[in-house]
Amino acid sequence: MLTIGDRFPEFSLQSVVGLEAGKEFATITNDSHPGKWRVVFFWPMDFTFICPTEIAEFGRRNQDFLDRDAQVLGASTDTHYVHLAWRQNHDDLRDLPYPMLADTKKDLSAALGILHKEAGVALRATFIVDPENVIRWASANDLSVGRSVDEVIRVLDALQTEELCPCNWTKGGETLGKAA
Repeated sequence: MLTIGDRFPEFSLQSVVGLEAGKEFATITNDSHPGKWRVVFFWPMDFTFICPTEIAEFGRRNQDFLDRDAQVLGASTDTHYVHLAWRQNHDDLRDLPYPMLADTKKDLSAALGILHKEAGVALRATFIVDPENVIRWASANDLSVGRSVDEVIRVLDALQTEELCPCNWTKGGETLGKAA
């Protein structure tokens, strides 16, 4: 799995960006959000049970990420057509404010090293990528365990201070000085 200090791989993926007829899809690339932090999270498969809880929570918290000049991008190895069908049929996913990337050929998941060895689907992996396209935080959960969006926001806040942040630090808390 790629980790801290690695460059996030280049990608160009079909994505679901809305439900309006004729405007459902867009190509999203690693250059689509210049100058922004990116929070890229992967889930194993559409039409499952844990995944929509995470996807919906990232959607509910999207403004928190925008307030931090960060773009959320969600992804799985399903097609953009499957993403669209899921959004159309799941109340919590209809109004998602961020793109759902379709890594159908599994190129991005493979480059990141997050494909489950037996199932061949993406792990529940999350990456915080800085505006220079460098991975600053990487996390992966077992397929059976959902992630904490609060923790992703807390880590993004800490990284953006450019200071040393102690255990359990939260935004507004005391830091330990400048990072090296």
